[in-house]
Amino acid sequence: MFNRPWRQILLTLVLCNPAQSEDISHQQRDKEFSERMATTVLIGSFTIDGQKSKTAPKEERYEINSVEKSTGGLWIFTARVKYMKFDATLPIPVPVEWAGDTPVVTLTDARLPGLGEGFSCRVIFHNDRYAGTWQHGAIGGHMFGRIEKQQKKKHSTSSAAVETQEPTK
Repeated sequence: MFNRPWRQILLTLVLCNPAQSEDISHQQRDKEFSERMATTVLIGSFTIDGQKSKTAPKEERYEINSVEKSTGGLWIFTARVKYMKFDATLPIPVPVEWAGDTPVVTLTDARLPGLGEGFSCRVIFHNDRYAGTWQHGAIGGHMFGRIEKQQKKKHSTSSAAVETQEPTK
């Protein structure tokens, strides 16, 4: 009889293991982030430290096809990268940390295919907005804007209809 309450307590501890429920909540959080960021466009602006301008900050646009959790804290952002004459869709491994329920990209001195080395940023994603800092070598600044879902839009060419992604408002 004395043994029975200990069995119940042990069973309760195993079934209500906080670490297990934390893993489930992390899995849910990761799934929601992946779904939220899939087929999105980040549309916003960036500044360059030390540049005084009488005009608005420069516009930026990042087209994200998918965001998938990889191993450890790495995520694969499959995104269209346009920079000067370079234009390609690439899978980019990106470290993501969590500040509570808020994802934060933490890229440090990374090499990006076709673009070079020395890329760093800290960018948070919250609801329909993003904000952070960026650095490429000695040049850096701030970045901020909105996150919009892409909308499939069909238009025809001479040979066939082509699907493209446009942001929704």
